[in-house]
Amino acid sequence: MTKSSYSTERLSLDVLDERHAPIVLDYIRRNREFLAPWEPHRAESFYTAEEQERLLREEAAGIEAGRGLRLWIRKIGDKEERVIGAVGLSNIVRGSFQSCHLGYKLDQAETNRGYMTEALREVIRIAFEELRLHRIEANIMPRNRASLQVVEKLGFISEGLAKQYLYINGVWEDHLHMTLINQAWKPTE
Repeated sequence: MTKSSYSTERLSLDVLDERHAPIVLDYIRRNREFLAPWEPHRAESFYTAEEQERLLREEAAGIEAGRGLRLWIRKIGDKEERVIGAVGLSNIVRGSFQSCHLGYKLDQAETNRGYMTEALREVIRIAFEELRLHRIEANIMPRNRASLQVVEKLGFISEGLAKQYLYINGVWEDHLHMTLINQAWKPTE
């Protein structure tokens, strides 16, 4: 089991529960247009407090079951405690695979400040040291240069192009399959 709160030099990375739906909803509404090209089409109900409460409950159940981990990003010292992004490890598979998928998003107003690189460094540490995973996979659209630069900076390598990999914003999009391997990983027997 992982902790529910982590921190870096400038950021707080937290598991949020349904009580935090208003600040998550505020983040999602602020970034609706900015995130639209990179995410699935969202029904209007997605932009409601009720739906965000339901999704936060679903996240908590996934964390409890060991299937994933979503950490919401906030700046340390921000009196409003606004959410400025999220990092998620999903599809955690154990057994002989020991792998997960990585997803992340950041507030448009906070880009190009190194926040996502800082948050991902900590999440990679959590994945490799606390969750003891061997492999992290990130699938990124080739035109999303900013996202590719972040993972490349952190040592991810491309394993190739997945054609029409995900249905994003109404279109089947190709994705580069980027991976990071935990070279120190050894099975516990």
